[in-house]
Amino acid sequence: MTTTALLFSLAILSFSLAQGLHPRSCDAPEQGSTLKVFHVNSPCSPFRPRTQLSWQDTVLQMQSNDKARLLYLSSLVAGRSIVPLASARAVVQNPTYIVKAKIGTPAQTLLMAVDTSNDAAWVPCTGCVGCSSTTYNSAKSTTFKPLKCGAAQCSQVPNPSCDGATCGFNVPYGSSAVTATLVQDNVTLATDSIHGYTFGCVQKTTGSSFPAQGLLGLGRGPLSLLSQAGSLYRSTFSYCLPSYKSVGFTGSLRLGPNSQPLRIKTTQLLKNPRRSSFYYVNLMAIRVGRRVVNIPPSAFAFDPNTGAGTVFDSGTVFTSLVKPAYTAVRDEVRRRMGNATVSSLGGFDTCYSVPFNVPTITFMFSGMNVTLPQDNFVIRSSSSTISCLAMAAAPEGNVNSVLNVIASFQQQNHRILIDVPNSRLGVAREPCS
Repeated sequence: MTTTALLFSLAILSFSLAQGLHPRSCDAPEQGSTLKVFHVNSPCSPFRPRTQLSWQDTVLQMQSNDKARLLYLSSLVAGRSIVPLASARAVVQNPTYIVKAKIGTPAQTLLMAVDTSNDAAWVPCTGCVGCSSTTYNSAKSTTFKPLKCGAAQCSQVPNPSCDGATCGFNVPYGSSAVTATLVQDNVTLATDSIHGYTFGCVQKTTGSSFPAQGLLGLGRGPLSLLSQAGSLYRSTFSYCLPSYKSVGFTGSLRLGPNSQPLRIKTTQLLKNPRRSSFYYVNLMAIRVGRRVVNIPPSAFAFDPNTGAGTVFDSGTVFTSLVKPAYTAVRDEVRRRMGNATVSSLGGFDTCYSVPFNVPTITFMFSGMNVTLPQDNFVIRSSSSTISCLAMAAAPEGNVNSVLNVIASFQQQNHRILIDVPNSRLGVAREPCS
């Protein structure tokens, strides 16, 4: 098959998948404390691209967006306020998974991105410059309340400022910058109502990576959902992200300790005072097939002073490893592939036109091994003619604070449990859609 024919067939596949979910499924009621998680490109999402891209261009866009996000995460742990320059080309929304939230009285429905590495919720408000056409109109809510500069929450946002009596703030996000005021209103998630929820009412955005639908922070800082709804959810949640090959593109977000898996492998959550919202874990080794690859312990070392270590993140698409770790994994994959000709695709430097003969890759955490099948580490065309190792080396903006990031492609079709009171993170295989 020629390259042109291959890309055309992949574009047709992507289009057919995007049409696979019946629209009525998008409006099915949610139960209890469980929300549906939609891929941003699913039929339930108004943010999916209007023009279908080829498989190659889609992969390149995801890589471009990942690069901006990884630099952003690295800048956070390094204690810097850096907004990477946006590429001139358009990039897809990031993060890539969204949930429905109802805000205000009467309720206004918005689709908000889920981000496990950020705290505050941000909502595009009416009149916002650079936001999407779907916004929250505070004037129509009888329970809306702006927060004054003297409010305790004002000291919990980055770069607070006062415009008259209202608390405002400015914050970088990926390749974007966000200007917002701090407000409160009622928020309903599934059937749970949270009164007086504090969030940022976005007035202006610049750049290309701010989620047009707003953002729901699932980190563990003071303004996160876990902290604000602590009595309701007891700082516990789990999520299951659907496969990129799923027809429905829907997973689930379970809030609170109820209905969480009873049998699940777990590893200890680590605390980093430099970036308390991140979910750090102790990654100790990586196995390719049955062979543990030779990676220096320093590549995985957790250092709360610099922020280095390993985190789980829902907003990055492809796992990135510090260069010594990635190189060791990549070289073992290439060794297992023998004399097959290797090629590259954007940031993926290990691609083949023959089937992968590496059956599994295992992340070995303290107290827990997570063995990934090929669907979690190989991205391939519909005909399997082109396949790439779906990981990359982390950008080395600051080598002392470079993160290993276990990203959503590697998490898909797994239940990820975050249990802050018991300081544990769990992983279990689960078909999510």
